[in-house]
Amino acid sequence: MTISKTLNANELTVILSGRLDTTTAPQLEAELKTTLTGVSSLVMDFEELEYISSAGLRVLLSAQKVMNKQGKMVIRHVNETILEVFEVTGFTDILTVE
Repeated sequence: MTISKTLNANELTVILSGRLDTTTAPQLEAELKTTLTGVSSLVMDFEELEYISSAGLRVLLSAQKVMNKQGKMVIRHVNETILEVFEVTGFTDILTVE
């Protein structure tokens, strides 16, 4: 998985490509822990993300909890496969997916 980050004022955009799974989830979690301080808007761009596992969902949930306290989190460009995972797990009720 590749993680690209862009910080514009207090909006952080995180672009993920590849697979967010048990192997790569800790990498994303570490990246978010070090960069969410002072961020009031987190945009997760999933245009190039091919797969997400339960480990990846856990990281998203943790990020959502942090952002609930300091701003908002939006997930954009979700493909049908990942959207189906969100729907089946009920994450569409928890996350803002555009």
